[in-house]
Amino acid sequence: MWILHKIFSKISKISLLQAAILTVALILISSITMRLVEPETFPRFLDAVWWTMTTLVTVGYGDYFPESDFGRLFTMILLYTVGIGGMGIIIGKVFESFSAYRKMKEEGRLTYSGKEHYILIGSSKEKLENVVEEIMISDYKEDVVIIDHAERCPIDHNDVHFISGNPAEEEVLLKANILEAKSVAIFSDDQQNFAEYADGKTLLTASRVEHISKKYEKNIYTIVEVKKDKHIALFEHANVDEFILSNDSVSRLMAQAALHHGSSKLFKQILSNTDGENLYEIQARPHWNTYREAAIELFDMGAILISEGSSLDIARRNHEQIPKDAKLFIICDESTYSRIVADC
Repeated sequence: MWILHKIFSKISKISLLQAAILTVALILISSITMRLVEPETFPRFLDAVWWTMTTLVTVGYGDYFPESDFGRLFTMILLYTVGIGGMGIIIGKVFESFSAYRKMKEEGRLTYSGKEHYILIGSSKEKLENVVEEIMISDYKEDVVIIDHAERCPIDHNDVHFISGNPAEEEVLLKANILEAKSVAIFSDDQQNFAEYADGKTLLTASRVEHISKKYEKNIYTIVEVKKDKHIALFEHANVDEFILSNDSVSRLMAQAALHHGSSKLFKQILSNTDGENLYEIQARPHWNTYREAAIELFDMGAILISEGSSLDIARRNHEQIPKDAKLFIICDESTYSRIVADC
């Protein structure tokens, strides 16, 4: 029993690569042996390999079988002492590797190597689910990488990857391949009751992102959720590209709905890709010289031109030239947007 315990203990420590090498060696040695012992039974080396494989996996089609006493003894040794146990080990190691990989992925211990993905840092499960849903139903379907202190991924989705750790640490952000990400969205800590503490924590992460951006000379697009608008000036020093005012935004939307009944439905359509008209970004066409020309042509196609970048005053600047690198935003339905893009 002690000897068996030692044998099984050593076998359990064999890696998948070692098990694969031993299996390949066993197949080659067995095939060469039978080819040399019974050349008439196995006229080609491939025939010997075929017999070895069907014997090891206990299929045994019967089209090839040894006829000599040595061949039959060798088959019994190969099948009963090595074959069943050896294949059991390799199959077990394969499943063990898959299980270990899945466990490491769920626990966020794997490095993400994809590109053009979206990184989400922090936030509650409900917020993350809403963001992931919007991304997945949009025209920019890419992988999402969530960075959080949690022990397991908060969202179960094939296109969602998880990195466990402190997002304010460079090593953790690099594991999420932040240098190749489309954007980084940093959410405010909902568990913090004080806006100063929550924004301070967010600022620390945003500063780390900016540090990585300068260190590797990469332009990382950063979006940050801020509790108080007075703190925005602090985030501007970290070169944050966009700010989302969490508490203030809700209050102002409530105020607009109170003043202008039904306006909340308009905001809902703009903020979500699941309902009615949506917000889309398009490139300016070469023959558009002014915003007026662009607006008229888009209107005839069923879309409304509302801004160039963050500037909503293009109606008052309708005779101005459209810059070559202009980002035009329109409101329309999905079919109209597809038609506009196809015509470009």
